[in-house]
Amino acid sequence: MRRRPRPGKDTAIDMATQLTADDFKQSLNAHVASKGEEIREKYGPEIGWKELQQVLNDRAVVRYPCEIIFDSAPLLEGEFAHAMPNSEHPTDGFKIYVHPYFSLQLDRVPHLVFYQLVRVNYGEFASADNAEVFGSSALGLGKDEYYEILCEMADEISGEPQ
Repeated sequence: MRRRPRPGKDTAIDMATQLTADDFKQSLNAHVASKGEEIREKYGPEIGWKELQQVLNDRAVVRYPCEIIFDSAPLLEGEFAHAMPNSEHPTDGFKIYVHPYFSLQLDRVPHLVFYQLVRVNYGEFASADNAEVFGSSALGLGKDEYYEILCEMADEISGEPQ
């Protein structure tokens, strides 16, 4: 009879059961897709400004309080939005700065904010890929289509020809 390793007691660990960084990335992507789909089911199929406000107040899908501020001062050149914590403690909430160019286009703001929400929900663990998966799932778009929309919106504020 073969002896089974005991967690914390045996030093020999079956390599097949160790999770890799790629496993973590896939798991996080599946999770953010699920949360995006949950938003779409609860607040969609069309998510505009009104629905975005409801999403931001739903702790089941947005982990910490968020406030949208239309101000480009904290943004880098060409940046359309950025989530910044109010303090060192995420529970104190976040400000999501959105370029004021979009303040008169509130129906487009969810595209920008959803991209930022993975930083709010997952911090530094979140990648651009996670943000694209989350946003596209919440808005019911293909990931490539969502990415193209974001690129077009970024181009609008960068002054580059489209």
